Amino acid sequence: GLEELGPRDGRDQAPRGQPSEEVTSAHTTPDHASHRPAPVAEWDSELRARFERPGGLGQILNVMSTLANHPGLFGRWVVFANHFLFKSTLKVRAREIVILRSGWLAGCAYEWGQHVKIATADAGFGEAEFAALAEGASSRLWAPAEAALLRAADQLHRETTIDDATWGTLATRYGIQQLMDVVFTV
Repeated sequence: GLEELGPRDGRDQAPRGQPSEEVTSAHTTPDHASHRPAPVAEWDSELRARFERPGGLGQILNVMSTLANHPGLFGRWVVFANHFLFKSTLKVRAREIVILRSGWLAGCAYEWGQHVKIATADAGFGEAEFAALAEGASSRLWAPAEAALLRAADQLHRETTIDDATWGTLATRYGIQQLMDVVFTV
């Protein structure tokens, strides 16, 4: 089941249990006080006002409450993050493929966990897609353009560039703004 899936250490592997204690604690419960999530009561009043609407304060992710320690950065980060989640030129399925593969490669249990929920709810992902994300572009589940998205995420993660063949494949399906969204989403 999904509980068997999670990011690994950057190597393509079959799913094998929960993320390690080291990965989980490193990405969800930092010990260093300057990185701890700030309780909403300690938030800057302007920042708090952004979330004081029905349901707003009950759905705060750790990344947001951690960034609340730096209101200026938070304000700028949320605009950037908002683009990728709500205004990206990529369709939801393509966006989640890129985000989840990047989270998998980075071994980021937090990113993986958040986007498993999003991909399930918004893109209809199930166990087959999550297992195929772990396998990568070689999985038979992916259409050619989706496999190219996975190769792009892999290449950006490993080499910080996308090779000409992968870019060419992507360019047959996506326009320049979508291609830029792929790069910046990774």
